[in-house]
Amino acid sequence: MKAWIIRDIAPLMSEPTAMCELADEALFGMPVEILSHQEGQWYRVRTHYRYEALIHRDDFLVEELCDPEWVRAEKKVVITPYADIHAEPKVQGAFLQGIPRGGRIAVIAETRDDRWQKVLLPDGTEGWTFVDNLTDLLELDDIADEEELRESLVRTAEMYLGAQYRWGGKTPAGLDCSGLTSMAYLLNGYTIYRDAAIKDGFILKEIPKEDIQKGDLMFFPGHVAMYIEDGRYIHSSSANNGVDYNSLNEEDEDYREDLVNSYTAAASIFR
Repeated sequence: MKAWIIRDIAPLMSEPTAMCELADEALFGMPVEILSHQEGQWYRVRTHYRYEALIHRDDFLVEELCDPEWVRAEKKVVITPYADIHAEPKVQGAFLQGIPRGGRIAVIAETRDDRWQKVLLPDGTEGWTFVDNLTDLLELDDIADEEELRESLVRTAEMYLGAQYRWGGKTPAGLDCSGLTSMAYLLNGYTIYRDAAIKDGFILKEIPKEDIQKGDLMFFPGHVAMYIEDGRYIHSSSANNGVDYNSLNEEDEDYREDLVNSYTAAASIFR
């Protein structure tokens, strides 16, 4: 059964309780497949990026209860850190919903003053948000040029600079290492495994470490980072309390010896 996330950031848990480890986060407007009822108000779901975890019943709406126009309508993705949805096309309009970067919203053709985009919530409520909050939902190969895609992957990861570290997180409110890398790829149309691992069945493949290029990923035990160039990389690290740069070069001020010594593999979608 298909459903849609109706909470700005819906916790995906490892057990059927809010008092356990956060496995992941599903964002407003993302589709999920309901796999089974677990216990109480908890359900096992599979996300569109093929991750399974448990979600509370309050955080999704099954498709048959959604407004049909929401199901049919074009979706766009939030690209700013957070997008407010208002009842009217003005900042004083009543607040209806907030959506973090990576969340999705259905768009209606109407705009106002080239600044406001009319949108639709899953229950059929109409609202407005700034046009600049939204961008097209990219799919595989929408960015065909390899160098352009590599640059875009790095730019996307850099949009999260300064965000705090949050285990299981994937938004500007806080994200972990694989939350950063998986969102950078997802916002560019590519699905890689959500956790810090190279997993069979996904597009990311291991490459020789000496072949690593901009936008490729670096793997460590329980950790992943995105390579930039000249030995520098970006990652979300608990040691840094969030998203920051570090270096493989001993002479650099932000050199991390612990990570250099545990750098186990590199991987790329370009192989």
